[in-house]
Amino acid sequence: MDDSPKKIAVTPPAFCKSDLHRDELTRWFPNTTFNEKDRYLTGLELIDFLQDAQGAIIGRDPVNENVLKSLPSLKIIAKYGVGLDNIDQEALDRHRVKFGWTAGVNSLSVAELTLGFMIGLCHNTFSKGFALKKNQWHKDGGIQLTGKTVGVIGCGHVGSEVVRLLAPFKCRVLVRDIVDKSQFCQDHVAAVASLDQVIEQSDILTLHIPLTDLTLNLINETVLSRMKPTAFLINTSRGEVVNQPALKMSLLKDMIAGAALDVFSQEPPTDTKFLSLPNLMVTPHLGGNSLEAVDAMGRSAIEHLKKFFMKS
Repeated sequence: MDDSPKKIAVTPPAFCKSDLHRDELTRWFPNTTFNEKDRYLTGLELIDFLQDAQGAIIGRDPVNENVLKSLPSLKIIAKYGVGLDNIDQEALDRHRVKFGWTAGVNSLSVAELTLGFMIGLCHNTFSKGFALKKNQWHKDGGIQLTGKTVGVIGCGHVGSEVVRLLAPFKCRVLVRDIVDKSQFCQDHVAAVASLDQVIEQSDILTLHIPLTDLTLNLINETVLSRMKPTAFLINTSRGEVVNQPALKMSLLKDMIAGAALDVFSQEPPTDTKFLSLPNLMVTPHLGGNSLEAVDAMGRSAIEHLKKFFMKS
C-alpha cells in the first residue's frame, strides 16, 4: 500500500460549504483542495483545479475525454449526487480511473419535493399564495390529489419513492419504465402502462428519468398537446428531458393546467418571462439537497475515497 499523502480535489459547492464534510474529509486526507468559487467548473478551469490530484469529488462538473487525458495522476472520482449524465464512464475506463457512486442516496429528498409539488399544484397553493403576497385575494382551492391519476415516467430510486409516498392518497398510479416493474407495481397497487397511456390519461405527469439520447426532449410539443388540458407536469429529474420552449408555449396557451420544475436545460435559467408564468412553479434544483440528503451524499463520496485509497 502506498502511504504517501494523497491530493484530493473537491468541486461541489454544497460539499465545499459544509464544515462537517470538510473536517471529516481533511481528517482522512489532509492534502485536500476545495473549490471556493460557489459554482461548478468546466473545461480548462476544471482541469487546472484537478491538476496533480489523485482523487476527486465531483458533482455536476462535466468529466469527459478532454478532461481526463489532461489528468494523468487521477486515480478515482467519487460522485457527489446520483446523476451520471455529466460523467463519461467509457472515458473513465479508457484512462483507468475508478468511479465511486452510490445509487439513490438522495432519492427520498427528491421524492418528497415531488409530492409537495403535486399537492401545491392541485390546491393552487403556489399561484394563489403568490397572488396574495401582491394583495390579491383569490379564494380558489383547486382540486384534491386524492383519487387522481398520477403517471410516473421512470420508476427507479426516486420514482419508486414517489409511488410509495402516494399510497395514502389512493391515487391511480400508472408507471412507465424501460425495465420490467410489474412486480413492484403489483406490490404497491400501481399499474404498468405504455408511454401513450401515461401521457394521455394522467392528471399529474411526473418525470424521474436520467438524461440520455432516448430521454432528451422526451416531453416536447407533441407530447404536451396530447396531455389533458387539466393536467400538471412535474420535472425533478434533468432539465433537458423537457423541451423548455415547448413547455413555455403550452403554458402560455393554457394547453395544460400548470407545471412545476426543479431542473432546467440551463442552470440557472435566464428566461424571466418563462419563470414568471403564473401557472409555473419553480425551485432552484434543490430536490436532492435537503440537509439529510446533503449529509448522505457527502459521506458517501468520502467513503468511496477511503475504500479506494485505504484498502490493504
